Amino acid sequence: MLIRKMRGLEGRYHPELAMLRSPFSSPGYHTTLKQAEFIHSTRDSLSYALGLLDTELAEWEQRAFGIIAQVISLQDTDRSHATFGIWSWFYEEPLAMMAPPDWNWADFCGSRLIQALARHGHRFPQELREATIRSVDYACEAITKRNVGPDYTNIAILGAFVTRIAGEQLGREDYAVYGLERLKKLYAYTMERGAFQEFNSPVYTYIAILELSKLRSESADSPVKELCNELIQLTWKTVAGYYHPVTAQWSGPHSRSYQTLLSEQSKAFLQMATRGEVMFFPWDELPYEEEWYGSGFYCPAAYLDCFKAPSTKEVRQLYEGNADDGSGKWAVTFMTPQFSMGSFTNSDLWNQRRPLLAYVNNNGTPAYIRLRCLHDGYDYCSARIKTKQDQGDLLFGIDFLTDGGDTHPNLDRISGAIKVADFRLRLEIGGHTGGITAELTEEGAELQIGESVFCLTTWFAVFTGQPDSGRSLSWQLDRSSDSINLDMILYSGPRCSIDFTSLRQAAFVFSLAALEVEDSEGPRVEVTDEGILRVSRDAESGEAFSLRLRPGPAADDTF
Repeated sequence: MLIRKMRGLEGRYHPELAMLRSPFSSPGYHTTLKQAEFIHSTRDSLSYALGLLDTELAEWEQRAFGIIAQVISLQDTDRSHATFGIWSWFYEEPLAMMAPPDWNWADFCGSRLIQALARHGHRFPQELREATIRSVDYACEAITKRNVGPDYTNIAILGAFVTRIAGEQLGREDYAVYGLERLKKLYAYTMERGAFQEFNSPVYTYIAILELSKLRSESADSPVKELCNELIQLTWKTVAGYYHPVTAQWSGPHSRSYQTLLSEQSKAFLQMATRGEVMFFPWDELPYEEEWYGSGFYCPAAYLDCFKAPSTKEVRQLYEGNADDGSGKWAVTFMTPQFSMGSFTNSDLWNQRRPLLAYVNNNGTPAYIRLRCLHDGYDYCSARIKTKQDQGDLLFGIDFLTDGGDTHPNLDRISGAIKVADFRLRLEIGGHTGGITAELTEEGAELQIGESVFCLTTWFAVFTGQPDSGRSLSWQLDRSSDSINLDMILYSGPRCSIDFTSLRQAAFVFSLAALEVEDSEGPRVEVTDEGILRVSRDAESGEAFSLRLRPGPAADDTF
């Protein structure tokens, strides 16, 4: 598989640059590149070089050494710089052009280099070996100086990996001790919560399993191996518990996700880890990743049945805060053989979040339902969601911050106002949408997906500079080539400024129910004198959640 993968990458190798070419893509931050068609990634080039060396084929050895030498030359080696020890993402964009640089690249690039040394250092030319050792040393300095906490899971693991293995391989006791202590902190933090900070994230859980497995495989230290084993066990328990066998999807909610349906990489990883108990591809067509080679990842046998046996269950997991003092944030997931529905009790609507997410069996293919708030077509971070889920009945509300981010939680604060041509809420039905029926109703909409029916109901919806009755906005139905969209348009027209600090009322309360509830009177929605919207399921059940009727700063949250 590895050799087939390397041969498949042959056409992307740029011999003059000694790097791997890739189509340009961007999450919208860090890089300032906008229109580039192709780039040459430092991280991906090092992964390619390591893969070439791992094949043990002599024909690729010099190419791998040339790539490593080239990428090493792109590292910042000036200790007077804040970016000392890290790399830019792309050859085409030096560190000084990035806004801001990504300090994680000391971890990502450093991990490939120390693996290359650990596995193949005896094959390196002497000069390149010395240069690679210096480069790893600089990366370790950057990692220890930054010293991220255990709440940044994937980088906490990667940094522990780079420093621990560098310590063992290069005889640096200081790095070895630091790497072990960092792993111990991650272990204590994670075990206390029962989950990683990036809770139930397909992409970051995958990284956690992979990097912990690499650390377990590469380290010669028994305490390191044991800590990794326990964390890997916990992680696979999460994966197996949230896998929905009928749709073959990873049930929500997701704290971090780059795409809503499982990626080809995730499917291939699950197939490899379960040794074919979950099959997505013929083995000779599986899209293998070169960094999997020698990493030693596998799903423990105790969890394999979870990937095959559909069941009906509800999972409630505290993922942040304290369950006793009211600060707790919960993830709730309800699964049946036909669908899974998940929600976070508190979240923002960043494009990497999936705080309200359902997967539904659409006659043998997966469809999904996802909530979004769109600012000129891109997910708006300063919209917040609060929920109360009882099995397949989900009550949720939305309000707004005046000091949050626009496209990212931290990198582009809005300072109270945004320029817009279009601003809307969207319930997006995507995936395999053939045969799905969607009809608007007086209260909202009704969806039929395979054998499942979902009812969307509006209970309160205002977005205005003046007091409002709470029912003046309605949903519109639109079908595109790849999705069915239920949109509540808050503004669409000439580009203008929306000043959230001047809005009198901006809040929404909806429900999404997998089955209609007979004789339901709907939730109680009450406006307090303090401008708080208190939402409860009924008079007896107590408050489900509170919303801020008028937008305000995050620091003012006292309810």
